[in-house]
Amino acid sequence: MVDKAKVKEAVTMLLEAIGEDTGREGLIETPDRISRMYEEIFGGMEMDCKEILSKRFTVDNSEMVVERDITFYSMCEHHLMPFYGKAHVAYVPNGEVVGISKLARTVEVFAKRPQIQERMTSQIADAIMEELNPKGVMVMLEAEHMCMTMRGVKKPGSSTVTVATRGDFVDNEKLQSTFYGRVKNFRL
Repeated sequence: MVDKAKVKEAVTMLLEAIGEDTGREGLIETPDRISRMYEEIFGGMEMDCKEILSKRFTVDNSEMVVERDITFYSMCEHHLMPFYGKAHVAYVPNGEVVGISKLARTVEVFAKRPQIQERMTSQIADAIMEELNPKGVMVMLEAEHMCMTMRGVKKPGSSTVTVATRGDFVDNEKLQSTFYGRVKNFRL
């Protein structure tokens, strides 16, 4: 749980450290606004995928399920700057499926934490693998990192792509190729 009082104190100290007047009109309520914002954007710290993925439905087939273009926003744990993009999640059911919104909610659980993209990709794949026990899982994240856009190398528009494979996806190039095709080319 976010300790709002500590966040307010830290933000006040930060503003003072950069030479700002914390009593000026535009900044008076900033510590409170940021404490409320942190409660929202770091809400995944208190969320558990077990609950999200617990409602399942029985199926007879084992055709790949793909949820693509799931928009996410996260905070880089190295600079506390945003990174954002799209998540693409696939799994091959093993007798059970979840509602499609549950995949997006699983992405949100891990996005709403201080993160690195590589770990977030693996956490999503591992959670689905552990909770649904599917035949396989594949997750791909594509994101732009503000720590590369606003500071440092300053390369806006560059994207980082990470992939995690579990189960049947690990060594099955045909299954992986099908996933990539559905993510990139498939249009209704």
